[in-house]
This record gives sequence, C-alpha cells and structure tokens, in this order.
Amino acid sequence: MLITNISDIDRESWQRLLQQSPTASWFQTPEAYDFYASLPNQMTPFVYAARRGTSDSPLREASPLLKGIIVGYVTYEKNPVKQFFTRRAIIVGGPLLAEDITNEELSEMLSALHSRLSSQAIYIETRNFCDYSRWRSVFETCGFAYMPHYDMHIACSDHRLMESRVNDSKMRQIRKAFDDGVEIVEAVEKNDVVVFYQLLSTLYKEKIHKPLFALDFFTTFVEQKYGVLLLAKKGGQIIGGMLCPMLHGKALYEWYVVGPTVVTWAAMDYANLHGIPLFDLMGAGEPGKPYGVRDFKLQFGGELKEFGRFLKVNNRLLYSIGRLGVRLL
Repeated sequence: MLITNISDIDRESWQRLLQQSPTASWFQTPEAYDFYASLPNQMTPFVYAARRGTSDSPLREASPLLKGIIVGYVTYEKNPVKQFFTRRAIIVGGPLLAEDITNEELSEMLSALHSRLSSQAIYIETRNFCDYSRWRSVFETCGFAYMPHYDMHIACSDHRLMESRVNDSKMRQIRKAFDDGVEIVEAVEKNDVVVFYQLLSTLYKEKIHKPLFALDFFTTFVEQKYGVLLLAKKGGQIIGGMLCPMLHGKALYEWYVVGPTVVTWAAMDYANLHGIPLFDLMGAGEPGKPYGVRDFKLQFGGELKEFGRFLKVNNRLLYSIGRLGVRLL
C-alpha cells in the first residue's frame, strides 16, 4: 500500500524502520520532514511510504509494517530569472528501505514520486549516504540514472585510532589552534547562529558560488535541536562552525561548515564523546574529477564510499537549459 500523506504514517513504525534499515539517515526521519515543513518559504516537503499488511498485523513487532519511506523537498533559487529553471526535488541521504522491501514496493514508491512531482520539479535526485547497489536495477527500471558520486565516512568509536588517521600537518594545525586559545562551543543564542550564517554566506558568495538557504533554515534547526551547531571561538569571537544533524547512536553529519581545520576535528571529537560511531562528511565529488574539498576531507582519515546518486529528469529540455543558463548567470 502506498502512502503519500504524512498524517497516515505511524511514527512508531517509522522509528522501528529507522532502527532496522541498512539505509537509515537523519534525513529520512520524521524530524527531517518536520524541519522541511517548517520552512514553507524555502522548500515544499514530500513523503512517500510503502506499507505492507494492516495496522493490526500479528507480525508488527517482528517485521515493521513500513517497508520504505522517501522524504525530500522541492526547492528552487529565488532569483526570478533562475527559479523557473532550478525547480528540483532533492532526497538527501537516499530512501529509507527495509531489508526485505520487495522490488514491487520500491517501484511503486519511485513511480509515484515521478508521477506526482513531474510538474513541480525539473528533476529528482537522491544523494545517497548508504549502499543501494542491491536496488540499483529497480531505480533504473523506473527511469532513474545512476550517477557515480563519492560520500566519505570517518569511524569515530576509537579516539586514539581516529586521531592517528589524521594527516600530520592537519593535526599540527588542530593542536596549534587549541594552543592559541580556540575553544569549541555549542550554539545556543540566536545571535551566535546569525554570526555563523554571516560567515557561511560570505564563503558561499566568494568561493562556493552555490545557493544557500535563508537564515531561518539555520535558526530553526538550532531552536528545534535537530542536531548541533558547533562553533569555534577565539577571543570571544566566532571564527567558524559546523551544522550537524544527528541520528542518535548512529551517525553525525557535516551539512554546512565554514572556518578553520579545527572545526572538522571538533565534529569528530563530538561524535566520539557522544557515542556516535560514524561521522559522515557527505559529498566528496565525482570519481575521476579533481575536487579540492575531497582532498581536504581525506586528510582527516576518511574512507571514500562510492554510493552514487540517482537522477530522474522530468523535463530534459528545461534541465539542459537550466544547467547552461545557471552557469552563464
């Protein structure tokens, strides 16, 4: 049975699926959906779920009724010239799937995703943080092309081992930062978030040249405690930080980051101290193409994971024009 209304999804079953799924991430949690829904001026959330059986099934405890969930959002750039060509549906992390989901159940979700979003988004993209190779043929049958792309993981359970894997030069930078008085704190005050956002905005404008969500994206995340915003301070001034969603007991994610090397180490240290075994640095570029961000991340002892992305183009003409036009603009 296909579910497309958030109110029809049993959240206890959703939590059980998160505990058992090999593809669980924070971005496929009820909290992620709630977060997206709290930002109507920046994105429109969607959810698709595959449910097997009925709510009074005797197999409920042994085998979750929910066999799959896809959470994502539709967004576009606010520039009036760009917005028509940048309407996109993003599924961060990739779908949440049960071990025993059938090809038919997954296919039903993917087909509904396409049919219902085709008029809203030029393309649909999953940004995978887990291995979907066993389901790749189902995606491709439903018209999703596999795009090679790296993710990067750092194991954080063993602090000594974690430290030994960091590049010597980077570790010297980290120790020097602490010797020079840099401290790591968690953001609590709204003004701290504002300063972090100002630093991040400058970075995106001057170097990254990609769209950035508005300030309330970050203030809402911190206020609702969907994870942690770690800040690096020196002499009382914020010099950097990292916004990290958290799947409790499983993974911490590097979503947005700005500032010195010590910020990345702070997130690794935070994961270790809070019993989180995995730090996911998220995107690390395409295989075979130079990418400075990947080179930087690798110096922290990360392991490249080629989980790829799945892309479904709903309007190929607008997709081609949009890619060219946005680059020119």
